[in-house]
Amino acid sequence: MTDHRMDWDRGARTGTSEAVLCDGKSVDQIAAILDTAEAAGKRLLLTRLCADMAATLARKTWDYDPVSQTAILGGMAAQPMRTGIGIVAAGTSDLPIAAEAQRTLAFHGAEASITSDVGVAGLWRLMDEIESLRQHRILIAIAGMEGALFSVLAGLTRAPIIAVPSPVGYGVARGGRLALDAALGSCAPGLVTVNIGNGFGAACAALRMLGDR
Repeated sequence: MTDHRMDWDRGARTGTSEAVLCDGKSVDQIAAILDTAEAAGKRLLLTRLCADMAATLARKTWDYDPVSQTAILGGMAAQPMRTGIGIVAAGTSDLPIAAEAQRTLAFHGAEASITSDVGVAGLWRLMDEIESLRQHRILIAIAGMEGALFSVLAGLTRAPIIAVPSPVGYGVARGGRLALDAALGSCAPGLVTVNIGNGFGAACAALRMLGDR
């Protein structure tokens, strides 16, 4: 008897496909899931997969990215790429979360660029990029510390902002809770928030907002 049941109809039902959170699963459990996917001829996105486990699990149709700790089984999406989503990272330390969001979008056939190191400690860096950021239909913003980037972006662009609090920080900002509270308490309209470090969830939210356009 298997200990997993795959939701292969999720994409048709909700617009975002089944994915596997590898954190907390054993190598044998993930291998069994991969066997099920390959037997069914299905593509699959795996998240929070460490490099050591990825090396053990690698398959022929396998693409692993160590920065985002994501793996894609069965290749990227075959359909034409959708555009309109931008990803903004406050600091270089936030790039793993940004990469998780970008890879999730790519798996679903959506192209998204990453604009990095534009935190508010040097506001000129964000202002240098603001006109290009204003061209996006949706922005995923990732920030730790005090999370000020979320409110600033929401006050400067027309796009809805999906805030991803980052666990980057120390002292009162340790673990991302301060950034989460800042996002939830923002007075800037048009800003919504996902859980700390949840680049995958932010990408799925953006895909649903974008729809088939």
